[in-house]
Amino acid sequence: MSNKPSRRTAIKNIFTGSAALAAGASLSSFSSDMKPSNPPLKGNINHSACRWCYNDIPLEQLCAAGKEIGLVGIDLVGPKDWPTLKNYNLISTMCNGAEISLAKGWNDKQYHAKLISNYTEHIDLVAKAGYTNLFCASGNRNGMDDETGLQNCAEGLKQIMAQAEKNGVIIVMELLNSKVNHKDYMCDRSAWGVELCKRIGSPNFKLLYDIYHMQIDEGDVISTIRSYNSYFGHYHTGGVPGRNEIDETQELYYPAIMKAIHATGYKGYVAQEFIPKAVDKIDSLRKAVQICDI
Repeated sequence: MSNKPSRRTAIKNIFTGSAALAAGASLSSFSSDMKPSNPPLKGNINHSACRWCYNDIPLEQLCAAGKEIGLVGIDLVGPKDWPTLKNYNLISTMCNGAEISLAKGWNDKQYHAKLISNYTEHIDLVAKAGYTNLFCASGNRNGMDDETGLQNCAEGLKQIMAQAEKNGVIIVMELLNSKVNHKDYMCDRSAWGVELCKRIGSPNFKLLYDIYHMQIDEGDVISTIRSYNSYFGHYHTGGVPGRNEIDETQELYYPAIMKAIHATGYKGYVAQEFIPKAVDKIDSLRKAVQICDI
């Protein structure tokens, strides 16, 4: 009798071996002690993430993870935390701390004296740290009409623009939706913000185009970016609806939006500003950066 294995046995062995190899590969791919891979970023987008979305994660840990992911900085970080960012060779891509609040802003003259004092101090701090962007807000309407708001904002902001220009600091007003998250906020339309930029007439005053907020209040995101990009100095992301992950669970297609931003020649920062629903928030951030890395 021949000792050679039968054809049936040989085929069985092939399938058994293949299954074992596949199982081994699958197990190794999902091994808990393996770190998720971070493919090299393409360099077309300067990625950042907003600090407040990860407030339950210590800043040191967020910085370490952000550096590994490929972030250039962390958004909405004030002077007291800048040393921590510098320890990880990250920057404050959008500095804050000079504003009173989102509701009490430049559209109300009663706050001008305080705001001018705050921004005079912070412009120097931002410049000394080697940063560029400083956040500001319009404030709520409280019954105020658009024209009065424009006049008041321009009057107040013009008083700090010479200092901003001298120090190379960009004052950036955020566009926020007044439909869902920030009821009564005045700077809730791109056209209003652009008109304010024109009235101030300084290259050191720009708008923060928050994609999440503007999708809610006006839509037409890519067309708006193409039309008004010269007035936009910063971008924020967020899934619509819900302000969660920017993946296939929401209505915006971020790769196309990022391509539109890149096509304008934009060299600034795009900061992830979504609230992670997943248990692993850092992994959600990692995935969002990959989605936006066109």
